[in-house]
This record gives sequence, structure tokens and C-alpha cells, in this order.
Amino acid sequence: MKDHSQRKEKIEGSSDESPKRGRIITGKELDELEELNIKLETLVGLLSEKGIISKREFANNVVMRLHEMSKAKGFEELDEEI
Repeated sequence: MKDHSQRKEKIEGSSDESPKRGRIITGKELDELEELNIKLETLVGLLSEKGIISKREFANNVVMRLHEMSKAKGFEELDEEI
């Protein structure tokens, strides 16, 4: 087993999210989209566990909102062509 000092670790400087502690990254660094997705999934999970929201209702609302935004973007593109 490798000693703690032999492991590859990257310590990032303090950020607004955790002003007192830097993050230690020991695996592959995630891109912004992956990190945001994980944060959102965690938040929805916590809110669901506390009974504040329903995961199913949240998923349905997200699907409807994505559909609305997709249609709006399509209409914008058609409007620009005309």
C-alpha cells in the first residue's frame, strides 16, 4: 500500500464555496459540466430525502422545461432566417 506522501494529490486554493479548506483531488479532474451535474444530483437527492421535493416531479418538470427551451430556440432560429 502506498504511503500518503506518495499518492498524487492536488490541493486547490480556497474558493468561494469553501473559504476555509482547499479541495484535495486524488482522481481524474472533472470538467465544469460534470461537476455541476453532480452538484445538482446531490442537491435534488438531499431535497428529496428531506421531503421538500419529489424526484419524479422534478424530473417531469425538467423534461418539460427542456422541451420548451428547445422549441423556443428553434423558433428563434427560424425567425432569424426569415
